[in-house]
Amino acid sequence: MGYFSISDLEQLSGVKAHTIRIWEQRYGILQPARTATNIRTYCEDDLRRLLNVATLCDRGYRISKVASLSEEELSAAVLAGNDAAHNYCQRVNGLLAAMLAMDECQLVDLLNQTIQQLGLEEAILRVAYPFLQRIGIMWQAGTVNPAQEHLITNLLRQKMLAGTDALPPVSPASARRWVLFLPEREMHELALLFMNYVLRARRHHVLYLGQNLPAAELVAVCASYQPHALLTVMTAVPERDEVGHFVQQLRSYCPGTELYLYGPLAQLDFPLPPETTRLALITDFIALADANAGAAEA
Repeated sequence: MGYFSISDLEQLSGVKAHTIRIWEQRYGILQPARTATNIRTYCEDDLRRLLNVATLCDRGYRISKVASLSEEELSAAVLAGNDAAHNYCQRVNGLLAAMLAMDECQLVDLLNQTIQQLGLEEAILRVAYPFLQRIGIMWQAGTVNPAQEHLITNLLRQKMLAGTDALPPVSPASARRWVLFLPEREMHELALLFMNYVLRARRHHVLYLGQNLPAAELVAVCASYQPHALLTVMTAVPERDEVGHFVQQLRSYCPGTELYLYGPLAQLDFPLPPETTRLALITDFIALADANAGAAEA
């Protein structure tokens, strides 16, 4: 069970601390515990309720009406009203509340609605990414547990795999060819899966090698597949002081092939070899994919 300060709640929900205090005092929305020095502390149930309350208030519900709803009624109202195309913040709050409750059915319903209304790419960019950023904040604070993170990560993984599988096939002979992989011992796959979808949706051909690839295997891959570009995401691997050496290794294994680096470790200060590019933002990658959409082999 995680515990939050009122400033944590403000950051995670988007509701000002002053408003949270008013809602507590006037409507009894939350019942925080207090420390020996009279500081409010909140639990996961408090955060989940606040997220649902904030979602309904953003939709125009009166706070006095929302305050009278039970937990079940709150959840049902959040799910039933999730039909506006651009209520991104409300969708993020709904997902976060469902994750905290480990409510897999509601998570699936919310994700399905969002993908149906926005399309997979916009759903990931506008809703899933901000949602994962919120989870990252909670992880750093020690207020989200591995089971909660694994639940949502695997659901998002399923949605991206299903969306990718539904795309029409592309011939490698007539398209720009990419090899996508994660370094050995790297398991954080969501960004790479999304990049795979983005490329395939724009008629690139992708050889998707996934997690935990020994870098030396790229020699044979490049010889047989002859890709135009390699792409990897470095989140937790390699060690920070080994990143530069690892990138030099990749460059030596596939000379003459463009190499793109994404992820937190890619942004470290190390010299880039020739034909190697850092991608700072996922939107930078999408612009790159758009610029080369459908490009045939020269």
